[in-house]
Amino acid sequence: MKYKSLPSSEADNWYFFQNFKMKLYNTKVTSDMGLKASNGKMLPALKVFSESLRYLKDHALNTIQEASFETVYSNEEITWVITVPAIWSAAARQFMRLAAKEAGLISDMISEKLIIALESEAASLWCKQLPKEGFMTTSSDKKKFEDSPGIQYIVVDCGGGTIDITVHEIQENHYLKELHRASGGGWGGNRVDQNFIDFLREIFVDGVWNEYEEKYSTELQHMMYSFGLQKCSASREDVYIRCYYNLTKLAERKKNISQFFNKHNGVVWCDGVFMVTYEKMKTFFNYSIRNIIHTLRVILDKPEMAMVQYILLVGGFSSSIILRDEISEAFSEKYHILCPLDAQAAIVKGAVLFGVNPYIVASRVSAQTYGVEVAQEFDAAIHDCSKKRISEKDGYIYCTDLFKKLVGIDESVNINEDAQYYFHPLEADQTQAKFSFYCTEKQDAQYVDEEGIEFLGSCTVPMPDTKLGKKRQLKLDIKFGLTEFKATCTDITSKQTQTITIDFLSV
Repeated sequence: MKYKSLPSSEADNWYFFQNFKMKLYNTKVTSDMGLKASNGKMLPALKVFSESLRYLKDHALNTIQEASFETVYSNEEITWVITVPAIWSAAARQFMRLAAKEAGLISDMISEKLIIALESEAASLWCKQLPKEGFMTTSSDKKKFEDSPGIQYIVVDCGGGTIDITVHEIQENHYLKELHRASGGGWGGNRVDQNFIDFLREIFVDGVWNEYEEKYSTELQHMMYSFGLQKCSASREDVYIRCYYNLTKLAERKKNISQFFNKHNGVVWCDGVFMVTYEKMKTFFNYSIRNIIHTLRVILDKPEMAMVQYILLVGGFSSSIILRDEISEAFSEKYHILCPLDAQAAIVKGAVLFGVNPYIVASRVSAQTYGVEVAQEFDAAIHDCSKKRISEKDGYIYCTDLFKKLVGIDESVNINEDAQYYFHPLEADQTQAKFSFYCTEKQDAQYVDEEGIEFLGSCTVPMPDTKLGKKRQLKLDIKFGLTEFKATCTDITSKQTQTITIDFLSV
């Protein structure tokens, strides 16, 4: 990594963005949002993501060209697959599509040459076709994963930022059915890193650690890289971390460096390195493991999850023996717990399988209730008087801000299933229709401005032919079962159909 090799004196002239992918999980995502670098400088998030994708694209194309010899191909023949956490919002997924467009992977936002794959699903596809030898021999369970119809299993995608948990059932055709909506949170391996840094801050007091973070950020990256390797180790041993030159120098200005360690349990200074005991190392994982186990129990305790047999641990963080041991201790009596040999590569390899057949996940469970804002003829018996409106052109009395449910939370939605809405214009001379979409964790709602209702995005459909006035009809079809919302609009009068882009990024 270029930044890590820089002298600390030069690092401040560079933009270094650490764990920036998490920005799409824990913030409201818009196309013009910014990202703060480690030195406090700002750049548009779209620039950071698109340049990262551009680098990966160029590297991939160069690799393909070097390996293809005499094979002639064009870039237009390539279908790109980008993996994202299953718990990401529609806006975050659309942001990745926009970044891919800016990076030159696709030419327009509705291109079918880009597929968004959910990381837990991709890993699931890879794991279910692995032989027994494809899983870690150190696992507490030596059973082969059974890829048979009716088999149910839970996938725990343990990444650096997020933990994604989904439940799948294998169908007769070996396709997958999602049984439980994706859940999880920001409890990934980065939390362990942060706990380790907090521990070092407790050791190196008197401003030593704060000065080290501020002045020697590139050196700190070396230390954290070393810690990251130890974090995902497969051995149950004490951990030795090198204390780099500048940290030692800053500490020695205050007192003998060994004295910083005297009052701290679980860590010992040993001639240029500090040894962290295995028991102390495990405490850095407590927050992540506690949340993972709690969420798994909440899901698995549900009556409809009674047939689940396997827990699949995937993602780079699942390589950690500490994490696997704790999951095994909590669940191995009832479930077979498996982890593929290369847990991180399982997602990338599974993404290739998903790219070949994106319909292999036959149905998904809706994470929220989705609806569209509509207007209807006003009915004093059921409608709020404050929502009453009167058309200035023909005196038509209608109710505005109504929430029309398209799909409910926890509903199973087939990938080929459309939510349909038929629309008539409010005005005879109306030349366009705007559809505004909302979501909620409630089962249903009456109005779009109720508490707990969130605006998602909107799309505008042209209606240039006004000959039939209010008798014109539009049909809006939305596929909720895909990894991205796909909407098409048909003008029933003219029979014209067009693909509609729902803008989730201008909220």
